[in-house]
Amino acid sequence: MSFIWMLIIGLIVGAVAKLLMPGKDPGGIFITMVIGVVGAFVAGFLGRNLGWYNEGEPVGFIASVIGAVLLLVVYRMVTGRRRVA
Repeated sequence: MSFIWMLIIGLIVGAVAKLLMPGKDPGGIFITMVIGVVGAFVAGFLGRNLGWYNEGEPVGFIASVIGAVLLLVVYRMVTGRRRVA
């Protein structure tokens, strides 16, 4: 059941991140969910390395959204440099 909650919260976090950064991003409900879940992992990784979170401590909603926004920024930087010949 916790896996399902993780996916639901990931969907919400991904949707909020996409609302904060309008523009062309990967679409679909599953991609939005992945962005949210991976954003939470990014926030947890950065937070633990900076000393904000202890090992095993859950990452907050706002930190997860910030992680998802960072993920979208990296995505846009990577895909923005590609040129179709």
